Amino acid sequence: MNELRTMTYTTTGRIARITLNRPERGNGITLDLPRELSACVERANLDPSVHVIALAGNGKGFCGGYDLVSSAERRMSSDAERPDIPMGSPLDPRVQAMNHDPNQVWDPMVDYAMMSRNVRGFMSLFHSDKPVVCKVHGFCVAGGTDMALCSDLLVIEDKAKIGYPPARVWGSPTTAIWAFRIGIEKAKRLLFTGDSLSGTEAVQWGLATECAPADKLDERFEILLERIARMPINQLMMMKLLINQTVYAQGLQATQILGVVFDGLTRHTREGYAFQQRAAAAGFKQAVRERDDPFGDFGPSTFKG
Repeated sequence: MNELRTMTYTTTGRIARITLNRPERGNGITLDLPRELSACVERANLDPSVHVIALAGNGKGFCGGYDLVSSAERRMSSDAERPDIPMGSPLDPRVQAMNHDPNQVWDPMVDYAMMSRNVRGFMSLFHSDKPVVCKVHGFCVAGGTDMALCSDLLVIEDKAKIGYPPARVWGSPTTAIWAFRIGIEKAKRLLFTGDSLSGTEAVQWGLATECAPADKLDERFEILLERIARMPINQLMMMKLLINQTVYAQGLQATQILGVVFDGLTRHTREGYAFQQRAAAAGFKQAVRERDDPFGDFGPSTFKG
């Protein structure tokens, strides 16, 4: 906790604040992030003065998903000399790089062992004893939505972009929580196309609790946090457990196993290999542009036809 690489942790009164802190990379997800997130959530849960957890991101947006410079463009080679990662384990970047080589035999369980640990980190928000309120500004796409949707409540900038464009190639939602949040018809509408929502649409679709213009977002976020923080911890824990049981009963855990396996499969299809190789050759931004331009929504656009 004293050497966080991907986020900061502070407390103000009854609020614990976890803030993603790699703004130069759009707060892109690395192998460190889910582990640090889980540790921060646990710290907040064990702090008797904390009643609610605020999750946000520094920089231009909340989170742009997995750091594709590391994972697609450089095939995780930038993390290859990390002494804190057991050599030869599923978290070893060299192991994952080899397992993503089209000329090698893919071991789906090596892939699953790595990605399922990321899901555990994201789901620490869902399993947290205390409520988690997420603030999204700018963008929240791809793997970034795992954190936003695993949070209990979402307050979003009205013009922010939120969605899962990797549904088009090289991705499947690993936390698999879209249908539980907005229903199967709306989830299919987004995942069949990779389209995204604006913050205003996210509220209309039932994904977010509230939206606000950029200059009012912090104010609305803090008002909700303060109201929740007035509640006794025991009441908050009981209300969260009560409501979460409905999702458990619908089979979230089994669906997430499928989501993680499918995510691995998407990175090892003909199209998935082609995307990774294009990112390695031309850079991830160009590969993403070529993925999204035919849909007319590259960058901040939420165009849907």
